[in-house]
Amino acid sequence: MTVQISQRGKEYLETARTLLRAAKTMTDQAIAGQLKALADDYERRAEKASYVDAAKASARSAASAEREWT
Repeated sequence: MTVQISQRGKEYLETARTLLRAAKTMTDQAIAGQLKALADDYERRAEKASYVDAAKASARSAASAEREWT
């Protein structure tokens, strides 16, 4: 099943990209590594948020359809 990226997911991805850009400019490799790890976390959050948002939309759609049939 393919899930489209939600608006919230897009915002997490933009934050991840910003963190990666900052990591690339760092001369301190320890800080760069921490920023990259944080960017990875935000990418995971984007995926999770998109799945959660899709599930909520699906539930709202199902509830709406059920109200129409009753």
